[in-house]
Amino acid sequence: MGKWSRRAFIGAGVAAGGALVVGIAVRPGNPTDKLKPSVASGDGEQLVNSWVKIAPDNTVTAIVPHAEMGQGAHSVLAQMLADELDADWDKIEILEAPGLPDYAGADIVRDFLAPTLQVPNILEPTVQGGFLTLADMMSIGFTGGSFSIRGAGQRSIRMAGAAARQMLIAAAADKWGVAAEEITTADSLLNHQPSGQSGTYGEFAETAAEQSLPVKPKRKAINEYKLMGKPIPRKDIPSKVDGTASFGIDVEVEGMKYAAVKAPPVIGASVEKINATTAKSMPGVLQILNMGNFVAVIADGYWRAQQALSTIEATYSVTEADTLDTEAIFARYAAALDEAGKDGGDFETEDGDAIGAMAEAAKTLKAEYRAPFLAHATMEPMNCTAQVTDDRCDLWLGSQNPLGMRREVADALGMDEDSVHVENQYLGGGFGRRSYTDVPIMAARLAKAAGYPIKMIWSREEDTAQDYFRPSATSRFEAGLDADGKLISWDNIHVHLFDPSEAPKIDHYAVANKLIRKVDVPMHLRFGAWRSVDHSQQAWFVESFIDEVAAESGKDPLALRQELLANEPRLLTVLNKAAEMADWGGSMPEGHGRGIALVPGFGSIVAQVAEVDMTGKKPHVTKVYCCTDVGFAMNPDGVIAQMESAIVYGLTAALYGDITVKDGAVQQSNFHDYPMLRIDEMPEVEVALINGDPERIGGAGEPGLPPIAPAVTNAIFAATGKRIRELPIAKHDFAGSET
Repeated sequence: MGKWSRRAFIGAGVAAGGALVVGIAVRPGNPTDKLKPSVASGDGEQLVNSWVKIAPDNTVTAIVPHAEMGQGAHSVLAQMLADELDADWDKIEILEAPGLPDYAGADIVRDFLAPTLQVPNILEPTVQGGFLTLADMMSIGFTGGSFSIRGAGQRSIRMAGAAARQMLIAAAADKWGVAAEEITTADSLLNHQPSGQSGTYGEFAETAAEQSLPVKPKRKAINEYKLMGKPIPRKDIPSKVDGTASFGIDVEVEGMKYAAVKAPPVIGASVEKINATTAKSMPGVLQILNMGNFVAVIADGYWRAQQALSTIEATYSVTEADTLDTEAIFARYAAALDEAGKDGGDFETEDGDAIGAMAEAAKTLKAEYRAPFLAHATMEPMNCTAQVTDDRCDLWLGSQNPLGMRREVADALGMDEDSVHVENQYLGGGFGRRSYTDVPIMAARLAKAAGYPIKMIWSREEDTAQDYFRPSATSRFEAGLDADGKLISWDNIHVHLFDPSEAPKIDHYAVANKLIRKVDVPMHLRFGAWRSVDHSQQAWFVESFIDEVAAESGKDPLALRQELLANEPRLLTVLNKAAEMADWGGSMPEGHGRGIALVPGFGSIVAQVAEVDMTGKKPHVTKVYCCTDVGFAMNPDGVIAQMESAIVYGLTAALYGDITVKDGAVQQSNFHDYPMLRIDEMPEVEVALINGDPERIGGAGEPGLPPIAPAVTNAIFAATGKRIRELPIAKHDFAGSET
């Protein structure tokens, strides 16, 4: 049970206390009793693997399978359901699905493994059940990868709304003795115009559950949309404005105390001994614990705990990483790339004969790029509140992966998975960081050791030093041009590739001979997903080198991309629109430049043009033009906001982001040495949307980030002639020109 697909069988609806619950059966044996306590309100509602609840007061509750971390996914998913259901948006409520196996990310797994799979209706429940089982086995129930709208929304949520509407119509048709085809729906009301009869969804909730359930509910065609495609106001904004929204850090549990923690500065080390003499005598301190891989102070207030923690002297174990620094790490990368040579490493793309074509090229061009480690720097510090008894663990936090967290916490505590209960909250920023389970495991262990509820809050310093970092990387390129300046060969070898596999590929560019490889280099820092994952490095590498090829061939950067995209009309449309918005080719003041970049990814296409003023002491990005084709913008305001926020996050990283290592430890600690983009540095951003494929929509949260770094560095080159091959931009001196 759990996820909807285009061809899913609809499972039984159950009425109890006058509430209709609609679910989907993907296999026999619906776990009603197990799921009911997690989503029923306690006033008699029954649950059958539900995504839709309709109460007697005509309230419709959309149960959505993703977290809300500011991207608006909760509201857009509810918007899609409400449209298919013809529900009154003002009476829609939203409930996040619990982190249980029955809500595992079957659609995510299916999109990864078999995005175009179609099977006969009779087999669909078994197939979808298989994907659900696989998702549960892999603990996949996360929010990320821009899957919320294109995955669960398109398959599960829309089907849920369409099914519920069809069941309600059938119920009204039976009661009124009329043909179902004559009944219309709007604003959570059913109407039979010929007889003048009407009623609310709530009135028919109970009898609707008795109807025969549709095998294949019909979704709306695009010309029937009433809410989808409209800038409907988000449901979460009012509470975030008035302060009533509950984030993980806001949770209060009776009897809880506060914990501040500190792990060894070198990741992988352990705490051998501590001197806590001063801390023990400080006001409010209740317990001081050496947990092996971290030290904790528990007190009656967070600040008291943190102050006491700062006085503790600790001795840590020695690790092989104790002598590592940033340059040594990049030296390892260089050695691995050197060892791979011309034919080593793991082959990712091999089209044509790149090496042979390079040997015959009239001109060749080489370049090497370096990208640093990056921290997530979420606005809300990492935190978790935990309560552990002999047979139960309760967790309150904002998590991108409640299902995986539940399983790993259970393993850490030696508990049965069903004994771990998660109350997911709003996330004050995620960007991938809150998909990992280190924080809830630490909080749960502390609560178990302390014997009472614990709210653990990481300091900003701890958050910066103990992150799951965006990996640093080195990428080497060689291009071959023929006598006419045409790009005929592309050779690329780079360090690391985590996700997605498409990131370094250039299948969209018409280059006959391509060879792309990678080498893996073990590293002691913890690697983690960071907004747009490997696209964040690889897009900068690829789109920077494309610009270098354009300069070497004497072609305009836009013209070269247009040439290479001649057989990709959808991508070319996005590229040309961004160029048109920016008046590409128009005059610029002295010391100003424009740069362009195009990146397909996460099912979407984004092109950006950045304008940079280089007349001051440092680069100032004045304007960013962004055109995106996400297939269909379910909520245009939401997509625009995602593009804008991705540009801010990506621009911060391009200009300043740099996590460095000395003696094995991260050197940065807070925003004074890991700076963010300031409001006076924010460029004006203009976004244009294209709905290029309404049947297969793409993501919006991730794809807006990758183009901004290459667009900016390409603009710097246009203005100064200085080519940036190492990020962040702040490391470079712009006093003179350097190519």
